[in-house]
Amino acid sequence: MQHEAEVREASRSGDYGRVIELVRRDRRMTQTQLGHALGLSQSAVSRLEKRGTKTYQTDALAAAAAHLDIPPDLVGLSSGRPQPQARDDDDMHRRALLGGAVAAAAAPALAALPAPADASAGQAAALRLSTTAYRRLDGSTPSQDLEEAVQAHLRLIQNTAHTTGDENRKRLAAVGSEAASLAGWLAWDMGNHGSARARYGAAVTAARSAGDPLLLAYQVGSLAQFEAHAGNGVEALNLAGRARRGLRDRGPAVADAWLSSIEALGHAAAGDQRSADKALVRSRTAAEALPGQEAPPPWPWVFSFTVEKVAAHRVTCGAWLSLPDWVLGDDVEALATGHAKQRALLLLDIAAGHLAAGRVEGAFAVATRALETGLHYRSGRIVERARAVRRSLALSSPPRVVRDFDERLHGVYL
Repeated sequence: MQHEAEVREASRSGDYGRVIELVRRDRRMTQTQLGHALGLSQSAVSRLEKRGTKTYQTDALAAAAAHLDIPPDLVGLSSGRPQPQARDDDDMHRRALLGGAVAAAAAPALAALPAPADASAGQAAALRLSTTAYRRLDGSTPSQDLEEAVQAHLRLIQNTAHTTGDENRKRLAAVGSEAASLAGWLAWDMGNHGSARARYGAAVTAARSAGDPLLLAYQVGSLAQFEAHAGNGVEALNLAGRARRGLRDRGPAVADAWLSSIEALGHAAAGDQRSADKALVRSRTAAEALPGQEAPPPWPWVFSFTVEKVAAHRVTCGAWLSLPDWVLGDDVEALATGHAKQRALLLLDIAAGHLAAGRVEGAFAVATRALETGLHYRSGRIVERARAVRRSLALSSPPRVVRDFDERLHGVYL
């Protein structure tokens, strides 16, 4: 580090803003770029760096340290953490809060990493860890609250890539692809299909620039999954085929299991029950042959793919094809193993299965539970799926549970 001695002197004196400024300059990052990553304006970053030995907001320090790969002790966070002060900059505190949460999630992993010989590689690793932390927050945070922070994070990655060497540019393209895919997922959850499609497309483009066939196949497959859920079955199947061809039979076994399940969704969206069933059988067979759950996922950007996830895809296919036998079962709700928003979507598929079987009250009892989750997290995707379930029922005198459901839906604008 060019300013290592100055950094340590500033740290000893308690001038943590100076530490951040010196490391930022070593990273060849502007105040604006750092501000984008933290959800702060350039002027707020400037105030942070010029704060001297005054008391600091812990959240802002933690966020800046994580993004700049600064050891926490150099900004007073390992021991003797600075206490939050009476806030004289509420806007800065509020906008840095999500960045601080991400830093808190990423800091243990950063501390466990050995110092990289190549500083640029460490920079890419730190940015990737922040993306992972945002993904974890997705399970407990409304997408509207995360979207701005993730977009700022993505801009930081892109700006950093523009000022680095060719080899590191490929690393950062891969990191940017993962962040763009997350941005696509958030837009999808908010019900903004146009933005979701554009961001997934950006993830595919960045993966291609990274030169990583596995990442490219994953991003193309993710776009295929989105198109299937959007009702574009033919497009989903075309994209899934592109993902397979890109791997050229060299991908891990989990890729075959996952892509087969997406092909099943594509066939179901196109109304082809027989082909969907065949794809689900292929997916289950491949999933059963995967290593046990004690092994790490061989596909680096998703959690372990299991037979339970194949069964959950079968429920979704059955809901789209109006096949209650594919949807209903004694333990079907046990398949909802993801976070609350994912569970709500599966519950709405189960509700569709109940409707296909003529069980109106059971359907809307389940759908109401899912809708409450959608309203709690302000998820446009869940609310729109709930509306689709409601549209599939045409009764002149619906029962009370349906009328109550209509009351909850009335006037909801997310």
